[in-house]
Amino acid sequence: MNNILDMLFSTENQSAIDELSRSFDLSPEQTKTAVEELIPALSRGLQKNTASEPGMDDLLDALRTGKHAEYMDKPSTLGQPETTKDGNSILGHIFGSKEVSREVASRASASSGISSAILKKMLPVVASLVMGAISKKVIGGSSSRQVNRANSGGIIGMLLDSDKDGSIWDDVLSMAAKGLLR
Repeated sequence: MNNILDMLFSTENQSAIDELSRSFDLSPEQTKTAVEELIPALSRGLQKNTASEPGMDDLLDALRTGKHAEYMDKPSTLGQPETTKDGNSILGHIFGSKEVSREVASRASASSGISSAILKKMLPVVASLVMGAISKKVIGGSSSRQVNRANSGGIIGMLLDSDKDGSIWDDVLSMAAKGLLR
């Protein structure tokens, strides 16, 4: 699996996506569309945060100390207030402000036709799911707390390979070029 969407929509995580549909009273197609519209912004935020060593260390520490894999292992937790609270905390780290989260939901609404109000409520839960999927890939199940350093390097590739071509170099060079042109 090369990216976050592949991880979320894998067969093994289908029950979490089904629970997301139920929690927000959306059809499976609407849920898929909503997640597909929200993930690029979350991925870009994660890319930005993990571009530095301290940012990557913070992510790995959050994966090690958090219970993120539980969101994938026990999908019933997705409807709980603690999941939304954790998701809002994740969004704070990724985006830095509620205004950015609102803008992400608004843009996703314009693209998907799904209510902005629903997407605003859905975004923290999707952020929790993203951390859950990454946690499962890097750490394993929810009972393990040992960060697999060999797999953690794969996160960088997964997050930075935004065009899913199997190479991060074109993506890294594109980001660098954009930074130079600013």
